[in-house]
Amino acid sequence: MAADDVRELLLSTTADASDPSTPLSAPDLRLLIDRLRLRSDRLHASALSFAASHRGALASSLACAASAADSSASLECSLDSALAPLASSPDLSDLRALADRLLAARRELAERQEHLAAASTIASLAARLREARAAANPLDTAAAAAELKPLLIDAEQSRSVEDGPVVFGLLRSDWEQLVDELQVGLAKNVEECMEFAPEGGKVVVRATPKCCSSRKQGVELPVALQALEIIDALDYGMAKIADSMMKHILVPAISNIHVAVSVEVLQEGGPEHSVSVLRIVPSEELKDNKDGSSLYSRILDVIKFACKFICMENSKWVQSFAKLTWPRISDMVITHFLSKAVPNEASKLIEFQDVVRSTAEFENKLRSMMFLLPDRKDGKLTQFVDDVEVHFAVRKRSEILVKARNILVQYDYDNPLESGDQGDSVVDLLFLPEKCFTSKSVLLLMKLVHGALKDASMSSARVAKEFCFAARDVLLLYKAIVPVQLEKHLDSISQVAAIVHNDFYHLSQEILGLAFQYRADFPIDLQKQVVFVDLAPIFFQMADVVLRRQIQLAIDTISEAIDGADGFQNTHQPQHYESAKFSIEQVVFILEKIRIMWESILPKSTYRKSMCHVLGPVFSRITRDMLLIDDMAAEETLQLQGLIHLALENLSSLFLSLVENDDGSAKFLDRDTWIQLDGAVPSLKKFRKLAELLDMSLKSITAAWESGDLVGCGFTSSEVQNFIKAIFADSPLRKECLGWIVRTPA
Repeated sequence: MAADDVRELLLSTTADASDPSTPLSAPDLRLLIDRLRLRSDRLHASALSFAASHRGALASSLACAASAADSSASLECSLDSALAPLASSPDLSDLRALADRLLAARRELAERQEHLAAASTIASLAARLREARAAANPLDTAAAAAELKPLLIDAEQSRSVEDGPVVFGLLRSDWEQLVDELQVGLAKNVEECMEFAPEGGKVVVRATPKCCSSRKQGVELPVALQALEIIDALDYGMAKIADSMMKHILVPAISNIHVAVSVEVLQEGGPEHSVSVLRIVPSEELKDNKDGSSLYSRILDVIKFACKFICMENSKWVQSFAKLTWPRISDMVITHFLSKAVPNEASKLIEFQDVVRSTAEFENKLRSMMFLLPDRKDGKLTQFVDDVEVHFAVRKRSEILVKARNILVQYDYDNPLESGDQGDSVVDLLFLPEKCFTSKSVLLLMKLVHGALKDASMSSARVAKEFCFAARDVLLLYKAIVPVQLEKHLDSISQVAAIVHNDFYHLSQEILGLAFQYRADFPIDLQKQVVFVDLAPIFFQMADVVLRRQIQLAIDTISEAIDGADGFQNTHQPQHYESAKFSIEQVVFILEKIRIMWESILPKSTYRKSMCHVLGPVFSRITRDMLLIDDMAAEETLQLQGLIHLALENLSSLFLSLVENDDGSAKFLDRDTWIQLDGAVPSLKKFRKLAELLDMSLKSITAAWESGDLVGCGFTSSEVQNFIKAIFADSPLRKECLGWIVRTPA
């Protein structure tokens, strides 16, 4: 009994028993013993009662325990007998070797079982392959090959076929060879059931091949097709006859409108020997084919013949034949009929609805024959006719671009002013009160652009979009072709380059006006999408590039002529004077040539501005060269002055072309004219003043500097000082004058 239970008994007999240190008296001990005996009797009675009530379960448990004890003893004996041979061995090496041999034996047994199963499978597959080859009926061979396919060809493990047993690879090769021989033979059988006339236009379909191999009897056409279907080679078997049907029957039926389709069915000794004939025969009757109904009727007759006598109205065979022929049939119909039926004018689009209706009926009939799938994905013809507006617009766009290209390529830029319609090429600029000469090609291009945009304003959104793109392409075509075509002209000073500048400039202004002229008439969907204003800066920049190039070429050419004067040194010597004079004459000649080319071509404001850009560097260069002469004899100053006067006199017509009075162009070089010229070309004023300085006294030059006259003409203090030092000998007066010039601010 636990100590806590004893203490509980003590607590129930005496109050002082709660103190562990209190000793028990004799009465307490006797009482405790009585209580313990009573408790023990109760527990014994309870145990007997439990054993009596659970006697069966206790008996069973005791029996199991006894059996387990006997088994344990038996195992102990077996273990002792097994370990007896090792009792005398000092280690366990023999036991380890015995265990290894046991495991190896088990593995070898498992491998042999696997090899036996594999050998059995291989033998079975080989036997089935032999049976398939030996089968007399191609349907049986095809079925056997189809059954063997999943056993020999594992699609998921096809990448690791080389890792499998060699014998399986051999079986696969044997199976593939069997299937290949079978499909080739069946395809040949199908081909021999068809006979096409060498000249075309006729096909004879027989139920059995006309020419059979001597080794093997040919099979009926349906049997061959069914066998091909079983081995998934139907398209392979149909391919050649589909090509032959296209070449000999469908091509002449589609491309020739003066033909008809004739079908004849012959019976020779029963259905297995039936013969069907289809002919494409000439027809003198010319049917109205505006809507394509007669063409579609001929195609339907051919397809019905193929579906009935070749495909035996089997939907799967029909669809295989359709897959091999329909893409080419539809392309030919589009090429030979639909594309030609697209109207040339927007007003005839309504008449095209008859073609749309007959085309839809044609494809619906093909769907009812299962030649086309019902999901309309193969409706290539109806899709084409439904988009006829786009096709019409695309055709017009192509025509417009072809016309534009021909205009640009065929136009003679070498003689633009010799054409009889020169006056027609002078046009008013849209945003400037001026006229300019343009090439006839640009006027014709703008006519195309305006025509396209007028058609766009009267068309639907889809058609209008194509017309607008055509107009943009016409403009961009000029930008792409002309600079390349006239590259040599643009790299030299030429009248053609001036005309090209005008063309670009005129187009840039016309482009700005297109939006204002047509946008309001465009379909609402296009009013914000189609713009032309983005092209205007491009063409304006091209015009500016061409003109700047011409100005630079002119300046460079004149600079080369001035180089021949050798800085106008020593002109008092006859040889040097002649060189300087020739150089001035060359400058005048080049400038006059440029004037003649530009004045009649460029707009007046552009001509004057461009010529001033050329004259400025020319006069500045001549003036600078003369001022750089460090020593001038008296005779030399007269020669230089004469050269300046020579240039000014010979350029009088050019100067007059650069100014304009209220009543038109100036006729005389009067004071007002020179004032305008000096303002337009500041270096000209300095050039003219230099001629005066060459004939002025020292005091007069000093006075002109002090008055600011020379400064107003563009002279600097150093230039005036060097000029005085070059002309006048050293003297007190020269020193005094130079001092005045130095002290006088510019």
